Amino acid sequence: MKYNVVIPSYNGADLIYKNLQSVLNSLADYKSSKLTIVDDGSSEEDYKKLESYISEVKEKTDIPIELIRKDKNSGFSSTVNRGALNSEAEYLILLNSDVSPEKNYLMSVMEDFEKNEKLFGVGCMDKSEEEAGTVFRGRGLATWSKGLLIHRKGSTEKSDTFWISGGSSIIKTEIFKKLGGFDEIYDPFYWEDIDLSYRARKLGYELMFENKSTVIHRHSEGAIRKNFSNKKVTKIAYRNQFIFIWKNITDTKLVMSHLLWLPFHLIKGVLRGDNALLQGFLLALIRLPDIIKRRNNQKKYYKKSDSELLYSTNEIINNNTGI
Repeated sequence: MKYNVVIPSYNGADLIYKNLQSVLNSLADYKSSKLTIVDDGSSEEDYKKLESYISEVKEKTDIPIELIRKDKNSGFSSTVNRGALNSEAEYLILLNSDVSPEKNYLMSVMEDFEKNEKLFGVGCMDKSEEEAGTVFRGRGLATWSKGLLIHRKGSTEKSDTFWISGGSSIIKTEIFKKLGGFDEIYDPFYWEDIDLSYRARKLGYELMFENKSTVIHRHSEGAIRKNFSNKKVTKIAYRNQFIFIWKNITDTKLVMSHLLWLPFHLIKGVLRGDNALLQGFLLALIRLPDIIKRRNNQKKYYKKSDSELLYSTNEIINNNTGI
């Protein structure tokens, strides 16, 4: 088997119903493929709906479809890992339940893999359907500013990329397993894909953004917005930003930068009434022993420094805002 699509679903049967046919259509020319849907502890009603729909679809396609159910909701990383770490495919196609690929989106991606044996993963053009309209999101960028790593989406030109999205990317299964999959410390969501990308690049692997490979992302319909309040989402995002830095950043200059700027960010958050920042910091802090253990386990395998990675994707440490 060459391709294994893995889709996590949390109370997302209706989204699967809406997007699954486009996924199957995209695999029409790739017979050696499989589709795995992992249910992340959804309600009984939603799971039964999903199960019924999958049974219906199985009768109309030659592509094997596997439905895995988790007993308890835990989050994105552990859910994708459940489906991906046991895969025997050469490539994993990671898609969110609110994503539908356009036809032929795999063609250019596979050409990229054939040209570069060091390539771990390829990120797709994200055609995001937002409330304000359609937004095209390109390569993943990151900047070190005032002691923090700030990530964002960049240009839509084909190029290398700092990170690839866990909800719309194609990666090599062998390397994914070598990395231990997504780090489940980031559950329920956010930063796990940046962490995976960063660890892969520190080991010397490369990432590519392919603008000829497009997926439609119905962002406003996704599981996070449907099941979590904005306040909780923000708190988790802050928590995971701290976890990422403490776990992955090892260059002495950047570590000192983070420690020097940290009081400033915390005091500023308190003065502005940004309780989510302080709560996120405290939630990360209580995980510090576990974070340090992970840090020590992975850093002995690194082949590249943080500074090399920040510069290698044309992202310069911003001296105007402070190291």
